[in-house]
Amino acid sequence: MEKLKNVLVVGGGGRCHAIVHALSKSPQVGKIFCAPGNAGIGKLAECIPMKETDVEGLKEFALARKIDLTVVGPEIALEAGIVDAFRKAGLRIFGPVRGAARIETSKEFAKELMSRYGIPTASYRAFSDFDDALAWVRQGTLPVVLKYDGLAAGKGVVVAETLGEAETALRDMLLDDKFGKGKVVIEEFLTGPEFSFMCFVSGREVVPMVLAQDHKRAYDGDKGPNTGGMGAYTPLPFITPEDETYALREIMQKTADALVDEGVPFTGVLYGGLMKTPQGIKVIEFNARFGDPETEVVLPCLKSDIYEIFRAVADGQRPEKVEWDDRPVVGIVLAAKGYPGSYHKGIEILETAPVDGDVYHMGTSLTDGRLVSSGGRVLIVVCRADTLAAARGKALHEVEKIECGDALFYRKDIGAKAFLK
Repeated sequence: MEKLKNVLVVGGGGRCHAIVHALSKSPQVGKIFCAPGNAGIGKLAECIPMKETDVEGLKEFALARKIDLTVVGPEIALEAGIVDAFRKAGLRIFGPVRGAARIETSKEFAKELMSRYGIPTASYRAFSDFDDALAWVRQGTLPVVLKYDGLAAGKGVVVAETLGEAETALRDMLLDDKFGKGKVVIEEFLTGPEFSFMCFVSGREVVPMVLAQDHKRAYDGDKGPNTGGMGAYTPLPFITPEDETYALREIMQKTADALVDEGVPFTGVLYGGLMKTPQGIKVIEFNARFGDPETEVVLPCLKSDIYEIFRAVADGQRPEKVEWDDRPVVGIVLAAKGYPGSYHKGIEILETAPVDGDVYHMGTSLTDGRLVSSGGRVLIVVCRADTLAAARGKALHEVEKIECGDALFYRKDIGAKAFLK
């Protein structure tokens, strides 16, 4: 009998909890480690108190524990060059090298790539000078989209409705270095429903996952500030099979081919944040890893052995068997009141009854044996049913079983956009 494999997952949020959960179902996986993990992940894996960016420490750990496969969750680890370092040490790792991860870590790189290879996206200009950028906005039309050219934990994008909002955002990004020292990409404002298209990519081999839609605004009706995501669902009735075929061929495949042609072949998960505009489907952004909270509703649909998929992609091969359950899934995020602004940590969390679904921990820890919050987004409750309406109803019912006083909030309209004409 083949020896069970040791696996390391790098990260600690809901996305990584979903990855660990999927790996725990594989008959080939024995011991799972997660660095740094969280309270929920700790029920399935041994949590290692190491930062995602401690590349040298993680590499030494993987070598010492004879880790067969490492799976990278967050973008900060990719930018830190973890894949490059692990590969140089002869370790199998699922994720793109730093050069390929620039598709996410540099907005300008991504836009230039799309422009060169004819991948549909919004028109843009990049600026490093505040006055030049503001002058460009003044001579254009509003609203306009301003993006910091680098990682900003999901907070580096501003849709400016007025000149004043644009000026404030540009001042934050170019004069006050709110997210660091970098450029700003100014894009035309597009309209239409957004959706997330994640694919397993190994060089030119592109294998699609089921589509999902995230909900970025904090409150019902898409009100309030942008967050890291307040919930997600799959499938998407407003995306036709023809839409999906077009997006796969003209966006995801073209991008994978372009990165090969640029000399930085991509391996891992390529995430397309897309929009169905009146002029056709266009790219809003690319990520170089699993999305969050989309992963929490997509991976529960996977019927195949995820270890086999990860191993094939990491070895530069096309996964042989990727099968999906097409029943609808809805995930609702519980967040600390005040998020994405200032919020309290240490909120005690209880289940008044067993939740009929999956509960993935996004920001939790254990204090004196009590489960408490340690982040802005705390938990996501994920439910499946035979119809999308039933999955929504079930998720709304099950999320009520999480007891936390009045300290957490959630959106009650996750998935409602699927029913809009």
